[in-house]
Amino acid sequence: MPHKIGFVVVSSSGHEDGFSARELMIHAPTVSGWRSPRFCQFPQEIVLQMVERCRIRKLQLLAHQYMIASKVEFYVSESLPEYFVPYQAERFRRLGYVSLCDNEKTGCKARELKSVYVDAVGQFLKLIFHENHVNKYNVYNQVALVAVNIIGDPADFGDESNITSREKLIDHYLGHNSEDPALEGTCTGKSDYISPLDDLAFDMYQDPEVAQIIRKLDERKREAVQKERYDYAKKLKQAIADLQKVGERLGRFEVEKRCAVEREDYDLAKEKKLQMERFRSRVYEQLQRHSLVDAEPMQRASDLPLHPLAHSTSPRHPQPVPSLPQEESAPESRFAEPCLQDKPPAQPRGPSQHSAVDLSPPAADPHLKTHLPSVPYDERPLPASRKQPAAAALEPEKSDTDISEAPRGGAAGEPEPLTEKALREAGPAVDVLGESLVAGAYSRTWSYREDALLALYKRLMETPTGTPKEELKSTLRASVFLVRRALRDIVTPVFQASLKLLKMMITQYIPKHKLSKLETAHCVERTIPVLLTRTGDSSARLRVVASNFIQEMALFKEVKALQIIPSHLVQPLKANTSNHLAMSQVGLLARLLKDLGTGSSGFSVDSVMKFSVSALEHRVYEVREAAVRVILDMYKQHRALILDYLPPDDTTTRKNVLYKTIFEGFAKIDGRPTDAEIRAQKKAATEEAEKRKKDEIKALQGQLAALKDAEVDTQGKGAPPVEADSQDTQGGKAAPRPAAEGPDNHYLENLCIFCGERSEAFTEEGLDLHYWKHCLMLTRCGYCKQVVEISSLTEHLLTECDRKDGFGRCYRCSEAVLKEELPRHIKTKECNPAKPEKLANRCPLCHENFSPGEEAWKAHLMGPAGCTMNLRKTHVLHRVPAPPPGKGPAVAKAGTSGSKVGSKIPTPKGLGKSSGRTYTKR
Repeated sequence: MPHKIGFVVVSSSGHEDGFSARELMIHAPTVSGWRSPRFCQFPQEIVLQMVERCRIRKLQLLAHQYMIASKVEFYVSESLPEYFVPYQAERFRRLGYVSLCDNEKTGCKARELKSVYVDAVGQFLKLIFHENHVNKYNVYNQVALVAVNIIGDPADFGDESNITSREKLIDHYLGHNSEDPALEGTCTGKSDYISPLDDLAFDMYQDPEVAQIIRKLDERKREAVQKERYDYAKKLKQAIADLQKVGERLGRFEVEKRCAVEREDYDLAKEKKLQMERFRSRVYEQLQRHSLVDAEPMQRASDLPLHPLAHSTSPRHPQPVPSLPQEESAPESRFAEPCLQDKPPAQPRGPSQHSAVDLSPPAADPHLKTHLPSVPYDERPLPASRKQPAAAALEPEKSDTDISEAPRGGAAGEPEPLTEKALREAGPAVDVLGESLVAGAYSRTWSYREDALLALYKRLMETPTGTPKEELKSTLRASVFLVRRALRDIVTPVFQASLKLLKMMITQYIPKHKLSKLETAHCVERTIPVLLTRTGDSSARLRVVASNFIQEMALFKEVKALQIIPSHLVQPLKANTSNHLAMSQVGLLARLLKDLGTGSSGFSVDSVMKFSVSALEHRVYEVREAAVRVILDMYKQHRALILDYLPPDDTTTRKNVLYKTIFEGFAKIDGRPTDAEIRAQKKAATEEAEKRKKDEIKALQGQLAALKDAEVDTQGKGAPPVEADSQDTQGGKAAPRPAAEGPDNHYLENLCIFCGERSEAFTEEGLDLHYWKHCLMLTRCGYCKQVVEISSLTEHLLTECDRKDGFGRCYRCSEAVLKEELPRHIKTKECNPAKPEKLANRCPLCHENFSPGEEAWKAHLMGPAGCTMNLRKTHVLHRVPAPPPGKGPAVAKAGTSGSKVGSKIPTPKGLGKSSGRTYTKR
């Protein structure tokens, strides 16, 4: 199982006075780490030797807040040459590198903890530091490393896979199942489990003495789980959680004491020392009272000799190595705010090896009274170091929680008294809740702030029902004041405690005492703006917690009726709104729309659409995408109303990718084909048209060949020679007219192949005129002036017309409509729905459905009871004479059937040649 590996520093390329690389061998809240010389040459390197040959699983680097290397490379080696040369790298194998953040976003007030997972075997680790990130605080172009941590397994020289298999086989026969599901989540449940106690962040927060006690208790807890002493394990788990808070507080006191010594404020240093001793004694007495330690005196960290981190700090894997001399070290703050100093660093002590305590489990398992569990170590801000004295003038401004300015008047274990400014600000709350509770809420120590909120929670829960209304209201409003302040807290436990208190006030305190809705509205209106601000926090975890709470609060029956939260969510995004805040607001809006709808929930179509359309212009792509999803969700519910807030669906609008996505989403919701599907359909239709055109030409050629054969037969019987009336469909040249015609092909003369009308006036010019003006089956396109069949007018407008890009198909009536008119056309729903093509034909002139088939078109367009919108029905229709037996039906069929809608065919007697126009036949 991976654990912490001890190491010693073998070599370094150089260091600044007081900041030797040997500082890296100590992990404690007050260590200062290694710094390169001023104006050094790059790269800089450090070589570490681990206590034994091991398989490295994880490397951790804690970077300085402003002396930051741009890149750190890792090399590993099995051994070193006899005469080690620091810059000789031939025996080292490169593992890779990590890049470090320049820390500009935090103003150089926080440190970066970089964890790298590797799998490499060796005993020597080399770190190479490249040039520093340039900033105004690093005036000497230095790089620094506060701490380094190595986690791995001892590497046996034999075959590790065989060893593992052999160990599993032995465990199987002995009945030891290391993969017991009951142990999942513990270090015994997974072979690659890394204990949080081995993590670098744990040692950088904890008081070294308390850290050793925690590790002992963790070992006892694992043993208790193995022995199935679950009550005892539960008590140890709670004790560990409480001791983590204790260790953090003691570590903070130690840092404050060191800062006071740096400033030569010895009165404060003495006070902090006494405060630490009283607090430590009280904690140890509690441990003894619950039989977790023996009553014999404990050895203090100050009484122990100082040893570097030359062994594994995990009690499960002791790795003794020789101790090394200690260098000077600078104090260090536990939190992200730097502790400003102007004097050379004092000499800190390293972590104690262990305390002289007996942690053997007691016979009984009494319950241990503890506080709430502390926040996990990996959720806390990393400690920040002191600044370099020469850069004191350029150090960033200190935040409100800067520990170097901690008040000096607080008693041990109690929050410091309120300042004059805080008293003026919180005067009404002090009058109602008392100064001690408000002082805890205003404390610079986050644990005091958390305890104050929990105490207020308990106080409100225990308020009797007979309390006067005025007192209840004043208590509620004072509590809202403290909650509003705590909601801005950067420490996660304090923020979560404020959410817990706010929820109780709304859902329990107000209903229990039957207060009016005005009090609920006051709670929500005072806190929701702060909560919305926290949804844009830099911490992803806090953003999620804040967003989830707002969604939960909006669904409270006490809050839902007020409709306050929806009105805040639809406020337009400002130009300077942060990316995280904008994303959270749009995401909250989308989720609450699904939960509440747009009825009487506070969300209206107008407010939601105005917000969403404005969000489409946001600079962040994710915000725009979320706004598109909101608009599509709104369209599913309100359809046509949504179109009023969007630009028309035309070619210009669709050039915008977002609007194209929106309109295609509308089409999918309506069951209409999208542009891509329409293009695919057009392509398929064009290909089919070409295929049918070729088939038609081939059929006509066959008919011409049959006519020639008929002429040959006629000539063989003594008839005068007749030339076939044909047209070269490939070359477009008309054949010469014959001098005389036989009786078999005379029916083609003076005949309109579209309407079947026969007239002596139907010469070449007469047929052109007939097609152009009078044929009841044809019409002229109003956009390209081409003569087309009425039955194919819709397909012509969509696929062949010069203006075809300006038309779209209505999914209801299947007709071609101008795209700028299409939204209004669809919205009005006035068109007559079309029937399937197999069941009925659709007239594009009168928009009526009639019986299917080719003959039905003639009856509809030419009959007296047919189409009322055919403007060519102004002359007398002539009945078509019966064709010669055996010939007429075949030729008429060839001229009228088997042709494709809108396809170009040759006209008899060279009509296309004489007029220069193109006629299309259905």
